[in-house]
Amino acid sequence: MTTPSADPQWKQWLDRLLIIDVFLVIAGALWFVTAILAASQGVEKPIGLFQQLWMPLFLPAISLLMTAALINGVWAWWLRIRPGIDRDT
Repeated sequence: MTTPSADPQWKQWLDRLLIIDVFLVIAGALWFVTAILAASQGVEKPIGLFQQLWMPLFLPAISLLMTAALINGVWAWWLRIRPGIDRDT
């Protein structure tokens, strides 16, 4: 059984990066909802800034999050079907 302290240094940094990425995506979603509500009231600056940041910030953050989720799923599937693994542990 491995403990969190037994994880390699690069994995700990990668986990931290992905946690920050999740919060960035959540903050972007909240900002988008707020910007839409502001735009419906005639305030266009928040949606304009969101649109400027979409390509350089939010799109890569969402792509990284989705890619990490897919790789994690494929890795878990691979470990589950790999022959020679004790399935009781």
